[in-house]
Amino acid sequence: MSTPHETDVLVVGAGPSGVAAAVMAASLNLRTVIVEADSVGGKLHVTGALENVPGNWSTGPQLAEALAADLDRLQQAGRCSVVQGRGVSVTGYDDRAELVLDDGRALSAQLIVVATGVAALAPPDADWISAPARMSVPPLWRTEPAGLAGRTYVLGGDRPLGTWLRTHPHSSTTLHVLCPPADDYKIAEVAGDERVRIVPVSHAVLSPMAYGDEWSLQVKDRQGERKSYVAKTVLNNLGNTPAGLDGLASSEDGYCPPGKQHPRIRVAGDLRSAQFQRVTTAQGSGAEAVLASYYASVLKPC
Repeated sequence: MSTPHETDVLVVGAGPSGVAAAVMAASLNLRTVIVEADSVGGKLHVTGALENVPGNWSTGPQLAEALAADLDRLQQAGRCSVVQGRGVSVTGYDDRAELVLDDGRALSAQLIVVATGVAALAPPDADWISAPARMSVPPLWRTEPAGLAGRTYVLGGDRPLGTWLRTHPHSSTTLHVLCPPADDYKIAEVAGDERVRIVPVSHAVLSPMAYGDEWSLQVKDRQGERKSYVAKTVLNNLGNTPAGLDGLASSEDGYCPPGKQHPRIRVAGDLRSAQFQRVTTAQGSGAEAVLASYYASVLKPC
């Protein structure tokens, strides 16, 4: 197996899109290296239900295990290697692309596929929430129904809400979902669920109560009327922020459109757009990133 700096395709991130890119590259007899800082599969390890993924997968951990097996198979065949590390920047040149890791290592390849995905927003990061700096609340998608106590409020109507409801069909807890205008299109799939109460808001102020373990929510609705709520449980469902690398071209929302990148740098998976964050679209984009470069002669077969 070649060393990383002599490779054809360098994939950054071993989630669904990154593994799909690596599998496609290896199938084309391209020397392939995948760089991952954590575990293969990424957020799949905490995804409870996969109803919209073909292949009879029912949970994220099942698919994550299968992706890890794919990489093991390629490594054993000498068609791919895995480097443990975290990428921080990419640069495209006429004859190569270069990735710099957080430990100072520099890896180069004919093509780099960046599939670093997204990171979860915290309440202080959301432009419609006022909250103390560094405040964090538990994410909805990691919460079990047994852990919900009293009146429960969910910050944001991002799509994990639907996943959580499908994962826990027998939960009887009512989720009061604070929904800003930007999330309106996301909550359509759960609007008919009797366990959901949508609370349309334009702004919310979140703070812990002075005594006890409850939360104070000061809310401004879409008409400008102010309301106050006390919550026993508050959960984070604010969505994500792009986890791009320095050197990528990005739009105003922080996402990195594939068409704006250097010809030797491709972007795949959730990093591309806020609208297509699905396992299946991620996998397809990873494979397409390699194929597009292969047929554009950016990659030269061994």
